[in-house]
Amino acid sequence: MNSQEIRSKLSHPVIDSDAHWLSFGPQMKERIEQIAGRKVAEAFTGFDELIGGPMRMTPEERRFKRVAHMGFWQVPMGNTRDRATAMMPKLLYERLDELGLDFCVMYPTDGPTGGDKELRLKAMRAFNIYSAEHFADFSDRLRPVAVIPTGTPEEAIEELEYVTKELGMTATLFGAMMPRQAPSVEDGGDEASVRLGPWYDVLGLDSEHDYDPVWQKCIDLGISPTFHSSGRGFGFRRSPSNFTYNHIGHFASAGEAVCKALFIGGVTRRFPDLNFAFLEGGAHYACQLYSDLIGHWNVRNAKALEVVNPANMDHAMLVELAQEYGPPGMAELMTNRDAALFASMNAAVSLGTGGEPNLDDFAACKIQGVEDFPTLFNNFYFGCEADDRMNASAFNDSVNPLGTKLNAIFSSDIGHFDVADMGEVLEEAYELVDDGVVSEEDFRRFTFTNPVNFWAKGNPDFFKGTVVEQQAAELLSSDLEVSAG
Repeated sequence: MNSQEIRSKLSHPVIDSDAHWLSFGPQMKERIEQIAGRKVAEAFTGFDELIGGPMRMTPEERRFKRVAHMGFWQVPMGNTRDRATAMMPKLLYERLDELGLDFCVMYPTDGPTGGDKELRLKAMRAFNIYSAEHFADFSDRLRPVAVIPTGTPEEAIEELEYVTKELGMTATLFGAMMPRQAPSVEDGGDEASVRLGPWYDVLGLDSEHDYDPVWQKCIDLGISPTFHSSGRGFGFRRSPSNFTYNHIGHFASAGEAVCKALFIGGVTRRFPDLNFAFLEGGAHYACQLYSDLIGHWNVRNAKALEVVNPANMDHAMLVELAQEYGPPGMAELMTNRDAALFASMNAAVSLGTGGEPNLDDFAACKIQGVEDFPTLFNNFYFGCEADDRMNASAFNDSVNPLGTKLNAIFSSDIGHFDVADMGEVLEEAYELVDDGVVSEEDFRRFTFTNPVNFWAKGNPDFFKGTVVEQQAAELLSSDLEVSAG
C-alpha cells in the first residue's frame, strides 16, 4: 500500500510534528528587508555560516584546523516536485492527501544567526512575522513554528509574548545547547578553561540563567516547547572528511543532553503540566536514557550512597582481612598514616565529593521511589523519522523499565535530503506494523494520540479551526474522563 492507501484505512488522522520547509532566499530576504530593514535582512547567513565556511575550505585546510565536514547536497533536487513542495506551502497543502498527512507542524531549515545580540533578536522577530505570513492561508492543515531565542530568559519571554499575542502562533522552536564562552584569563578563568573553548548551556542544569520563568510563561501561554538541537561538529563528530560520520546520531546526542538536564534539574517535577519535545533524534536514545536514569538512581540516590560512603567502611576489619588474605605488605600500608592508601580508606576521611553541599544527584527531582520515574519522564516526547526502525523501541513495554511506553511522535522530516520521496513517508512508518513489530494501536499513538497530547494538553485550542479539530477534541475529552475515573 502507498501512503494515501494507508491513510484511507486508518480510523484516525495522521499528524506530522516535524515537517520542514525551505525558504526561497531572495524572496525571504526581500520581505525581511521590508519588515525590518536591510541590515536585518543581511543577518540571514545561517545556512552559509554553518556549512559554507567549512565547505569552501580545501580538505587539507579542514584537516589542519580540525573543522568538521558539514555536508553537501542536503535538500531534494532530483525530485523537482518535492523540491518545489518544500518551498511552496500552496503546493504542499494541495499534496497532503497524496502524502497521507492530515496536519503538519512546519519547521524552518535556516534562519538568522549573524550579527550582534540586538540584530539577532530583530532578525528572529522579522523571521517569525515572515513565517506567520507564509503559512497564513493554510492554517487548517499547516502550522509554522516560531523561533524563540534563549540567550537569556528575558529575551525568550519577550518573544513568546509577541508571537502568541501579536502573531497568534502556537508552536515554538527553542534554542538549546547555547554556546557560552568560558571566562578569559583576564576575567578570572585559567588557561585550561580557555583552551576548551565554549561550553554548552543545556537550560535545565548548571545553566548560566534561571529559566524557570520561561517555563512558567510557556504554561501561562499554552506553549509546549520543542527543541531541534544539533550536535554535528561537536566533540567526536568532527571528522574533516566524512559528513555521514558527523551526522549519524547528532540530533540524538543533543536531544539527550537537553532532556537529561531538564529531568535531573527537576524541571518536570516543578512544572508537571509542561511538555517538551526533542525532534529528529528518534526514540532509541530516549529508551536508553530512561533506563540509565533509573539505574543510576538505584545506586546514586541519597540512601544508596551510604553503600559507597567512606565513613561506613570498617577499617579494622579490612586490616584484619588483609593480614590473613592479602599479599605481603598490604596490611602495613593500610595502617601507615603517611601512605595515600591509608588516607583513601580511613573512615574518618571523606574526600572526593568536590565540595558539593548536596551529594544526591537527583535531589531536584524529589524522587520518593522508582515509581516516580514514569510520571516525571512522561512530559518528554521524541520526534521519530519514518524510516527509523528503532521507533519500535518506544513502544516495547516488555523491555523498557516499569513497563513504560515512551512518547514517540511521527516526524517526517520532509524537505530534507533523507526523504527521497515525500509520498513514501507514511508508507515507511507503517512498515513496522506490516512487519509485526508495532501494533495498530501503537501506530495510532505514534501518529495521532501522542502528537495531540503533546501539542494540546497545555493548549486545548491548539487544533481549533483545523481539519483534525473534532478528533483531537474527542481524544482530549476521553483522556480527561479516564484521568477523572
